[in-house]
Formats: sequence, structure tokens, C-alpha cells
Amino acid sequence: MIASFFQRLSIVAAAIASGVLSAAPPNILLIVSEDNGPELGCYGDPFARTPNLDRLAGEGIRFNRAFVPQAGCSQSRASFLTGLYPHQHGQIGLATWNFRLYREDTPNLPHSLKAAGYRTGLIGKLHVNPASTFPFDFHEITSANFARKNLADYTKHAATFINAGDAPFFLSINYPDAHDPWLRQVDGLPQRPQTGAEVKAMPYMGIDPPAMREMIADYYNSLSRLDTLVGDLLTALQQSGKAENTIVVYLGDHGADMLRGKRTCYEGGVRIPLLMRWPGRVKSQTREELVSTIDLMPTLLAATGAALVPDLPGRGLQPLFAGGPVAWRAHLFTEYHTHGAGNFFPQRAVRNDRFKLIENLLPGEVHPDYDLRLSKIVGEAKLSFPNDTLDPRTVIAEATQEVREAYVRMRKPPRFELYDLQADPYEFHNLADALEHAETLKELRRQLANWRAQSKDPLLKDENLRRLASEIRSVKNKKSAKKRPWSYLDYFFGRNPSGRTKR
Repeated sequence: MIASFFQRLSIVAAAIASGVLSAAPPNILLIVSEDNGPELGCYGDPFARTPNLDRLAGEGIRFNRAFVPQAGCSQSRASFLTGLYPHQHGQIGLATWNFRLYREDTPNLPHSLKAAGYRTGLIGKLHVNPASTFPFDFHEITSANFARKNLADYTKHAATFINAGDAPFFLSINYPDAHDPWLRQVDGLPQRPQTGAEVKAMPYMGIDPPAMREMIADYYNSLSRLDTLVGDLLTALQQSGKAENTIVVYLGDHGADMLRGKRTCYEGGVRIPLLMRWPGRVKSQTREELVSTIDLMPTLLAATGAALVPDLPGRGLQPLFAGGPVAWRAHLFTEYHTHGAGNFFPQRAVRNDRFKLIENLLPGEVHPDYDLRLSKIVGEAKLSFPNDTLDPRTVIAEATQEVREAYVRMRKPPRFELYDLQADPYEFHNLADALEHAETLKELRRQLANWRAQSKDPLLKDENLRRLASEIRSVKNKKSAKKRPWSYLDYFFGRNPSGRTKR
């Protein structure tokens, strides 16, 4: 507890010393996109058409190695709103499947900022249960809006909220792109859609058949449309006269819903774009430190002068604002539990500057998401180009040996997967059995075990793992999931007399 006190004190001291704690509390504009990794021009993607986000990156910090704790919508959003890992806050699966936080009184960004005098607003979906935990004063477009209806309303509602008063504001705006279905054009956006002849598949998939190219093009068209909407939003902020004292944060909630992307611990799933602009207080730069979206809550609370929440696992990003070398974390952790009930396959992962270790908690079992993902990608490809047929199994079978082995391993993972991200950035070569990397495997296993123990991972207990597997696998659809609360809320930590789960 003493250590955590001094850690919090050091965050505030760093903010004051670097001049990032202003006299007037800054506004916060948190922009969240769906299902996109760093497929942006500012991250070097040759097919991305994202001039507005590229400009935002040039005006602030581009975090080149930024990650989410879990590559799922609800799980990721709960983490950046609470500053906790999914196994700590309880939202281990989608809110639409009735997964939820362990506790309704879990500290979160809108609650803490509201207590500090902020107006709080949300545009777009929350996707975390229970919604009552998050005290937003203003909420418009409450659905996910995957049909992309009335897209201009996002900026219209944002302008209304931003200009509604003089008190500092926290506004989270959540766009539907680039979630599937990947629509080529909506409301004339993008003005000139890309076609399959202009793009290639993400390298981490390892395959790039012509039948998939139109689908990939429409993913990039979704990002181009998103970029235009973000540009409109930033223009509205500028016109309000409040841009100079507003922290703008842009992030993807996780990687693209492609093969070896979303719902995995691979880089394609957990690596995201993360941009931050704060005029006069954040130096324009690119940072290579390992950062996580759990770092956002301590960062924003310290920047606003709001009361800090004790014992959060993340770190305030303030030491990185001014540029120059900084002593930073050596290891970064991610995890996976489930998405709906049909994707359960718990994993834990750790990476350092070069190597990454994934521990599969159900080794040797078939990953249920493998076949689901292959089937879904066939459907998405057909939506983009109905006259062609994609057979991903045949394409994989005809790929290089390293790609074939990667998909075999993805379908039935071993206990450990070890990757050299410098030599093998797309994680095709498992080095877990290589004698020359035995010491690296041992050290990363030690780091992962220590983190799981320190963060009180409930799946360290075999009984919890078995019960959770049985419970989730017994649920067949969303309707049955909504009929009763999940029991893991009880047996992970037990209940005290007040009825609230222990932490």
C-alpha cells in the first residue's frame, strides 16, 4: 500500500514537472473505433487512406507498440474504462452474452471525472455491464449501429455536448467502423472506394487469395469512412474554441476481425493504434515503449487532477509526454477468455521488447473459434464479392509450410507458444521447444506466473478453470445466456455477507 502511494505521488509529480497539469482542468475527447489494428497511414500501412488520423498523429504522440488487454469489444472497453485487466474487473466476455463486471462499484473513468466536476458524455455503444455503473450525463446513439445509419449524427451530438456548458467535459465517442459488415460506401463515404486490385491482406494472416481481396478492400473503405468522421469531429472541436485545452485520445478497441486477429493473443488481435494530442503539453513524437490501454485511466486522472484510484496495474503515460529516453516497463501482459459462449479458450500472454510467450490453459484441445472464424470469413468475402468463392481451408493447405503449421497450431494450440517478434513479427515459428531459447522460455514463464499471482488471476485455480469451462460450454445461445447471471461472479472470489464479491 505504501508503494502504491508513492507510485501515485510520482505520477502527479511527473505531471507537474513536465507542465502537463494545467491550471484549468483539460477536457477529454476519447475516440474509439471498432475492430481495427494499426492499419493506418501513420503506422506505415501502404493501403490506408487516413489523412485526418495521420494529421492527429503528427500533432501528438503515436504509440507504436500499444496493446489492449483482451481482443474483444466488451472486455477491451471495460479495461480502458476501469484501468483493470478482464480477469480483475470481470467482463471476460461480451455484454450481449450477459457477461459483466464483478462489482457495480468498480471505479471507472466517468465516475471519477464526474466526482471531479466534469460533464460526462457517451456517443455510441457502451457494451459493458451493468451500464448503471457508468454515470454518463449524456448518451446518444446507444446502439452499436453496425448498419451505419445517420453517421453525421455522431459529430452533431458531439458538438451539442461540447458546447453545452463551460465545465470541463469527458466525452467518449464510439464509431461502428471498422466492425463487420465491411460496407464499401455509406452516405457517399468514402468518396472513391478502393477495390480488391488496390490492396493486399494483412501479412499476419499468411494468406492472400484473390477471393479475399474485395473483402480486404472494404475493410480499408470502412477505415477511410471512419477517418472522414473523425476529421469532422475534430473540426467541430476546433470550432468550439476548446481544442487547445482538450486531450484527444484515439484508439482501436482491438485488432481487425480477420484470421489470426480479433479473439486471439496474437499481435493481429491485441496490437492497436493509440494516438494522443494535448496542445502545448504533449510533444509531437513516436514512442516505442510497450503501453497498454490500462494506462489510460491513471494518465487521465492525473492529467485532470482527479482523485487517483489506488492499486491500478497500469502506469501514467506522463513521463513519455516530453520526449527523450524513459525507464519503462519491460514486460506487457494480455489475455483471452471467451467472446460469446462458443469461443471459450482461455489464454495468458507476456511479451518483452523482443519475445512473446502465449500460455494456452487448455492445451491440446481444439480451439472452438477456429472453425467459426473460417466460416465467418467466407461469408464476409461473399458479401464483398458475391461472384467469387473463397475456400480458406484449401488456400491454407496450399500455403507455405510455416503458414500451414501456424494454422494447425491455432486450431489445436500447445501449452506454450514462443515467438521472436524481431525475426518473426507475424508469429509463424513457435520456438517453445527450441533448446537455444530455453532460457527465454523459462524467464517469460516466470514473469507470466508472477503477474498472474500478483493480479489474483482466478484461473490459477484448476477448479475455477474447470467450472468456468463447464459453465460457458453449457450455454448455447444469447437468449439462454440472458436468462440467468453467470455463476463465475460467485465462485471466482466468493461472496461476503453484503452480497458483493470480494476483491
